[in-house]
Amino acid sequence: MGFSLQNKVRIVTAASLFDGHDAAINIMRRIMQAKGAEIIHLGHNRSVAEIVECAIEEDVQGIAITSYQGGHVEFFKYMKDLLDENGCGHIKIFGGGGGTILPSEIEELHNYGITRIYSPDDGRKMGLEGMIEDVVKTCDFNLNGNGEYKTAMTLGEVYDVRKIAREITNAENGLNPANNQQKNDKKIPVLGFTGTGGAGKSSVTDEIVRRFLNAYTNKTIAVISVDPSKKKTGGALLGDRIRMNSISSPRAYMRSLATRESDKALSEYVQEAIDICKAANYDLIILESAGVGQSDASILDYVDISMYVMTPEYGAPSQLEKINMLDYADVICLNKFDKAGALDALHDVRKQYKRNHTLFSAKDEELPIVGTIAAQFNDAGVNELFERLMEKIAEKTGVKFHGEIPHHAHKKDTFSQSTIIPPKRVRYLSEIAETIADYDSWTNEQAAIATKLYQLEGTLSVPTPLSSNVKDELQNIKSTLEKQLHPECKKLIQDWPQLVDRYKKEFYEFKVRDKIIKQPLTYKSLSGTILSKVILPKYKDWGDILKWQLQENVPGEFPFTAGVFPLKREGEDPTRMFAGEGGPERTNRRFHYVSIGQPAKRLSTAFDSVTLYGEDPGHRPDIYGKVGNSGVSIATVDDAKKLYS
Repeated sequence: MGFSLQNKVRIVTAASLFDGHDAAINIMRRIMQAKGAEIIHLGHNRSVAEIVECAIEEDVQGIAITSYQGGHVEFFKYMKDLLDENGCGHIKIFGGGGGTILPSEIEELHNYGITRIYSPDDGRKMGLEGMIEDVVKTCDFNLNGNGEYKTAMTLGEVYDVRKIAREITNAENGLNPANNQQKNDKKIPVLGFTGTGGAGKSSVTDEIVRRFLNAYTNKTIAVISVDPSKKKTGGALLGDRIRMNSISSPRAYMRSLATRESDKALSEYVQEAIDICKAANYDLIILESAGVGQSDASILDYVDISMYVMTPEYGAPSQLEKINMLDYADVICLNKFDKAGALDALHDVRKQYKRNHTLFSAKDEELPIVGTIAAQFNDAGVNELFERLMEKIAEKTGVKFHGEIPHHAHKKDTFSQSTIIPPKRVRYLSEIAETIADYDSWTNEQAAIATKLYQLEGTLSVPTPLSSNVKDELQNIKSTLEKQLHPECKKLIQDWPQLVDRYKKEFYEFKVRDKIIKQPLTYKSLSGTILSKVILPKYKDWGDILKWQLQENVPGEFPFTAGVFPLKREGEDPTRMFAGEGGPERTNRRFHYVSIGQPAKRLSTAFDSVTLYGEDPGHRPDIYGKVGNSGVSIATVDDAKKLYS
């Protein structure tokens, strides 16, 4: 690295709304991390409101966006407007989109206040690392301050998250925020989630937050998520937010923290962040640690209720004896319960829990161990987990958010309901390959039998006199082989002469709905030569004839190697009527226009990005500019009816 940062730089990275091209932003954010920046990555298809809300809650110095979807001018201007409206104009905005952003548009955006839009020319002059260094250096400024903002927020948040975010930043930068905080006597429970890396802690957290907000419609929640810093560079990927889909609620706040030390699962400023959220009067605080090892139980020092998240893939049962959190966790979540061996893992974890807590007489269903599939919609396991957590909060802290949560006794473990490929068919590609290999082997066997029969038939038909004993022996061998030949194969060999005669005729005839269809089997070339459309091989050997029919065959016959139709259609061009622009009425008129006089109507429709990504048309600038652009806008069933009427 050719420079060193003077401040801890935090940057939000994302790809713009209706943009699925996240390869570029992933490369960019990895280089930023290598330069020492802490990156809050949101992934692709992110709206301006989501990005701005994230940037304010995370109190970052910059936002870096890739936009290849064509609506970049409106997108970046709207982002700048939202930041300015909320008193956060100090946040720098960077963007790029290759050749999709024209030089004139780049100049317009720069004049509007966008910090820098990088063009392909910038890439050639500065290089990839040069552009990234420019971004990081521009964001290398101090954010310490009192966080006093002159205007109210326009994002609809219950609390002023700008001040909360700045107080946490001050704490991370070594300033004691205690003087600015008001004492809060309300009991606010802190719920801690910890577990191994990749266990799905963020997904479980998201599902718990969603259920909390739905169950208690007047309560607020704060999430503090910790991810590890790299020892070599000091950079960090704060990627938990990419899994958090429920925090867009105005009653939810999330802040990502880097450990800033590589050998710890929690930041040393976690307690300050918790205290700040308590002072802000959030009703529940969730602390999610970075991935931990078997011995780590550091989260217990900061929380009232703890949960250990693990998966069925922990290794041998003896490994469970080494996990410290099985001694201390109030609830254990066995996530990714759709994995193979999940039921066995649940049984082993329950046994180990009983040993650790000397609960040998306890029933399995009474233990605070729940199997979940956090990636599954409305998962029964997550529903049960939420109930157990709320019960534990009430039991250990006395806090009941809104009366009693109904307790449902454990009846059965969750199971996967939404798999595209059922578990019994996960090897379906292998099954297909095996079936084809078996068919090829069978074909070769049948062809070998047919060849031997052809040779025997030839031998028996030779005019040279054979003794009766030899003829009888040959006939016995022939009878044995005929029994081994599949009846369908025998029929294919017998019908071969008729098939040859059929393709020697002038026309190919077949019946469709009691109507005889005749198509010519020849065509005349430009030089006047008559050529056959289908030419059969000149085989004599029954084995060759059989193998050809089983592996290739004529068009329209199994195995359809030459096509599914006997002959190519003639008399019309393979034309399609392509349209898609504006509303359904306009595109419908276009379809009728391009179909005039065509013998067949083959409609091909282009849909706009708003439709393809499942959004509703709206007046928001990041949506409005894409409605009916490069495709037709379809928002309702009635629109679809109008489109094809």
